[in-house]
Amino acid sequence: MEQTLQDVRFGVRMLRKSPGFTAAAVLTLALGIGATTAIFSVVYGVLLRPLPYQSPDRIVRLWEKNDRGHNISFADPNFEDLRSQNHSFQGLAEYGNWPEAVTGGAQPTRTMTAAVSLDFFPLMRVQPIRGRSFVREDHHFGAAPVALVSYSYWQQYLGGTSDLSSIKLTVENRAVSVIGVLPPKFNFPDASEIWVPRELYERCPSRTAHNWHLIARLRDGVTLAESQAEASTIARRIKMQFGQDVDMTDVLIVRLHEAMTGEARTALLMLLGAVGFLLLIACANVANLLLARASTRDRELAIRTAIGASRGRLVRQFLTESLLLSLAGGVLGILLARYGVLAFLRLAPPGMPLLEEVSISLPVLFCALGISVMIAMGLGVFSASRTGSSNLQQVLAEHALSQTGARAGQHLGEAIIAGQMAITLVLLTGAGLLGRSLLSVLSVDPGFRTENIVVANLALPPADTDAIKIHHVAFLNQLLTRLRAIPGVEDAGGTGELPLAEDMSDGNYVVMNPGDRPPQKMEEMEEWFHNPARTGHAYYASATEGYFRTMGIPLLRGRWFEDRDTIDAPQVALINQALARQQWPNQDPIGRILEFGNMDGDLRPVTIVGVIGDTRDHKLETPPGPTVYTNYRQRPQGARQLSVVLRSEANPAQIISSARQIVRSLDPNVPSSFSTFTQVFSSSLKPRQLNLTLIAVFAGTALLLAMIGLYGVVAYTVARRTGEFGIRIALGASTTSIFGLVLKRGLLTTLAGAAVGLVGALALARTLQSFLYGLSATDLWTFIAVPLLLIFVALLAIYIPARRAAKVDPMVALRYE
Repeated sequence: MEQTLQDVRFGVRMLRKSPGFTAAAVLTLALGIGATTAIFSVVYGVLLRPLPYQSPDRIVRLWEKNDRGHNISFADPNFEDLRSQNHSFQGLAEYGNWPEAVTGGAQPTRTMTAAVSLDFFPLMRVQPIRGRSFVREDHHFGAAPVALVSYSYWQQYLGGTSDLSSIKLTVENRAVSVIGVLPPKFNFPDASEIWVPRELYERCPSRTAHNWHLIARLRDGVTLAESQAEASTIARRIKMQFGQDVDMTDVLIVRLHEAMTGEARTALLMLLGAVGFLLLIACANVANLLLARASTRDRELAIRTAIGASRGRLVRQFLTESLLLSLAGGVLGILLARYGVLAFLRLAPPGMPLLEEVSISLPVLFCALGISVMIAMGLGVFSASRTGSSNLQQVLAEHALSQTGARAGQHLGEAIIAGQMAITLVLLTGAGLLGRSLLSVLSVDPGFRTENIVVANLALPPADTDAIKIHHVAFLNQLLTRLRAIPGVEDAGGTGELPLAEDMSDGNYVVMNPGDRPPQKMEEMEEWFHNPARTGHAYYASATEGYFRTMGIPLLRGRWFEDRDTIDAPQVALINQALARQQWPNQDPIGRILEFGNMDGDLRPVTIVGVIGDTRDHKLETPPGPTVYTNYRQRPQGARQLSVVLRSEANPAQIISSARQIVRSLDPNVPSSFSTFTQVFSSSLKPRQLNLTLIAVFAGTALLLAMIGLYGVVAYTVARRTGEFGIRIALGASTTSIFGLVLKRGLLTTLAGAAVGLVGALALARTLQSFLYGLSATDLWTFIAVPLLLIFVALLAIYIPARRAAKVDPMVALRYE
């Protein structure tokens, strides 16, 4: 213990003696450890931390699989058959969630509401912290509506009241009684805040109406593979029994945690790999600093060896000094990681799962400590391996004669720099590919305007009766008339499916002939779908004619919706080019009749009166899909959530203020939120922007560290060879040749690293292929520009020490020698 304390005190003194070296090493390690800790915090919170439920590895998510191999939601009859015929699950439950208009709390809200079936909370093993949970009597059609609320909703909108019996909420025109409050942080599925029994909604008898998600809990002793085999057998049995009346050919089962994080997993692991490269570069930089410092301590170490210090004692001293450096860098790195996590949370796309679990937690701190200790061990062993192996008399003689020193240390330093260059080129290539891909996405024409558009999102109650439909139409007519009167507003319209904001509704349609009798009941539509020549699949949106004008979507053929298209008039529709090409290639679709009552519950056929331009409604990277647009004034039930768009070049804040007042004056109970469409557009690009921003930051930091390392090695070499350069100049060497000698050495090191880095960059590019749009993973311009950038910056780093070498005064150098 006494020797250890001596080592610590001596190490502190040595580090204080070299403040420049100490500051550079600690800051470099802090950057590497801080970035790694921040990204690991996210990876741990999203991918590694168990879900906060009892035995979460036993909870699974299920999908139907159709004959095309696509995963689809469950139909009610298929869920019921799987529930009754299986022996692998303790329970199965349907659930779905969507934003709904909620009043009765402190203020009207547009709140994410989940409908869950009987076994949902028992299989999640979650109980309310106040009040009671659902009971069997709550789970049947026609039961008195009840609801559970989240802890945050209870605190924010219900005032944390303990008397739940006094709380009545109106959820989508339905009065519900709040009976319980769920534990803090429970918000499954998808940030839900209110839960109601699924059975309050009528059961759909169709086996092709895929409306519900499904979760289950495995029985004790049953493996995932065994449950998968049994579910697949049941699915095949159902398909054989019902044939064309069922889409399901198989069932897919995955653990719930994997289902929730599947889309984010690849991107997060890629970022973890990138930050690991940055940590390697930081360690390499510190290793080079230690190498240069060790060469100045050769005489000290030789003397200590001469007076009896053992090699083990010297190794322990180096380990102690490295540990002091690494722990200091680790502490500062954790502080940087805290701000890094906050920055990540601000940049993260809104749909990323489990972000509430991301924090600098105890496992993350242990990870940071482990990284610091491993770095200390590695750097300590590296430093010790470079000392104590030289011949004692040779070291003392070299220092007595002031020889230029050993070449081995110089070669090792150059090898480390070459490795840094290779890793830096890999990171720069990744950033270059993602940057070029983002530019390709931004160059896509979405088919609509993205600027000078203000969006008002309104949560209206469902239009499930004729009276409510008429009220909604009247409300919209008044709203649009008053919004168009706002000074500076050029046009306004409404839609139930705002582009790039959320997934559009979709379903099957039937092409009808003029003499066909429309179905009178929903069950009759099942027979129509048996003829693939007359059926198709399309997206569906309800809109007003002003929506298309406001968004700049062109009419290519036919007419717009008109005032004569009232709720009782013959039903009309617009379709996009994609549907026209798919269903009527080289034909005129105007006047064709479609039946898609399964999409919005209205069995009246629609007549196509116009064809509009294609729009990229889901993502800019996704080609336009076939889409049917109905007139909101004729079918208001098609828009559960209404987005009103206003075109204006005036200040958006003024337009939003005026629009908010108009909405409140028309109906103060309608929840509303406002934004610009530019914000919606930017939000749709957030996943790409996040990946690009982080990798660009890592690559830029790596480039900076590599250039500092290269400068340090070249400058150190020049300092060690000052006498040699003086002799060369005294013997007639020109300053140009000395400059070229130093430049050549540094450039060869850079080129060697770039050559190795290109191999790694090609491997990384294949991994990034799924993240790229509009360019190949082996994009020629990226693979030319990145090495040239690396070489250019390397030349800048080499220039100053090379210029210093060329200006060596022979007399001063020889006198020094």
